[in-house]
Amino acid sequence: MNEVREKNPLGYERIPMLLCKFALPSVIAMLVSSLYNVVDQIFIGKGVGQLGNAATGVAFPLTTICMAITLAIGIGTASRYSLYLGKHEEENAAKTVGCGLCMMFVFGILLTVVTELFLHPMLMAFGATKYVYPYAYDYTKITALGMPFIVVMNGMSNLARADGSPQYSMTTMIIGAVINTVLDPIFIFKFDWGVSGAAWATVIGQVVSGIFALMYLKKLKRITLRREHIRLSLSQMLTTLTMGMSNGLTQIALTLVQIVMNRSLTKYGELSPYGSDIPLAASTIVMKVNSIVLAIIIGILQGMQPIVGFNYSARQYERVKGVYRLAIKCELVITIIAFAVFQIFPKQVLSLFDSSDKQETALYFDFAVKFMRTFLLMLPLTGIQMISSNFFAAIGKPVKGAVLSLTRQVLFLIPLVLTLAYFFGLNGIMAAAPISDLIAFIVVMVFIKRETEQMDKVTRILAEYKIKLPV
Repeated sequence: MNEVREKNPLGYERIPMLLCKFALPSVIAMLVSSLYNVVDQIFIGKGVGQLGNAATGVAFPLTTICMAITLAIGIGTASRYSLYLGKHEEENAAKTVGCGLCMMFVFGILLTVVTELFLHPMLMAFGATKYVYPYAYDYTKITALGMPFIVVMNGMSNLARADGSPQYSMTTMIIGAVINTVLDPIFIFKFDWGVSGAAWATVIGQVVSGIFALMYLKKLKRITLRREHIRLSLSQMLTTLTMGMSNGLTQIALTLVQIVMNRSLTKYGELSPYGSDIPLAASTIVMKVNSIVLAIIIGILQGMQPIVGFNYSARQYERVKGVYRLAIKCELVITIIAFAVFQIFPKQVLSLFDSSDKQETALYFDFAVKFMRTFLLMLPLTGIQMISSNFFAAIGKPVKGAVLSLTRQVLFLIPLVLTLAYFFGLNGIMAAAPISDLIAFIVVMVFIKRETEQMDKVTRILAEYKIKLPV
């Protein structure tokens, strides 16, 4: 028992201490990653203008596709790894890691090749206008080269966290962020490379972070990874992708949402005083600013994942529920503060991405302030929905998690955007988000209630028959 405890503190350490230990580095890493994207956007806004901001919005669906692959493989591998450790099946854990590593390289390279071959039709499908397209093309042609390193970097970061090294995961993300932030002003302003400079700064940071992440393979604590473990297996691949399905589908859904949003904003913006480019640029900035909040939430749920996975496998359900409740409390503190800032000081936040043209700036702020206040009206509920969906993936129920992940974006948001935009134009697009957030929150709470009741039932049975499980 003592030996197991020393090896697996996830089963006995205090929950607040554990969540802090695992979530804080993840939050810092995700926050830094998000912040350098925002800083990137600030430099683009100052150096290129609103068309540059709109260009990154058009390119954003490709980023979310890459993240979908990253999360499906990375979190799927990490979830299986944690579950196997909870069952003391180290050999299966090693095979999972080896297959996951191969998947990262194969899918990352494949994504780069497909993007480079079909970039033009992709950008047109993503909502590029004739003025935005040249900037979007130059930016994405370069950033596509970094996609394999994004997959490896994030995938290995999830593994390091599940292996009990959240600090290494944090360092991996910070290295790339620092490099990108330093190179951005040099490439954009000093070399006058515009959006291409921002793209090269991003790729260089990703390459360095990806290499650093791979170095963790020699530092694995819980298993010994041997050459025979590093191989592709169809059954392993399918199981891993199934486990990461919730997170991957969330990103795919986000891609679809972004495409529908971009095309709707340009279509109905053309019929408004704002034109097609201002709504596209403004929505991009609001999404990037909101990504800071979402990054913190993702950090919390990533920190929650290995603790929940281990204790669920060990049938320590009170600890499972305790971790979930604490994660929700942390999320609410963050999102309520962010909600207040976005509602009270939207113009101050958006002014960081100001344009030099005074007439365009007035129109831009008029739309952007309204968009931020309306679109993010139910932000606290969004966080609860995200954590709850990931909770099911962490306990080995990825299909249920995937369904819940899809409810907000696919089942509710996209139909609402299309329907409300038809009747109310840009105002309808903005109102679609808070309505879908509220409905999705109600749905996920029903699922969570049923799951906790089931865990309580099993706990009572174990207590009734005095069954003791190893910690």
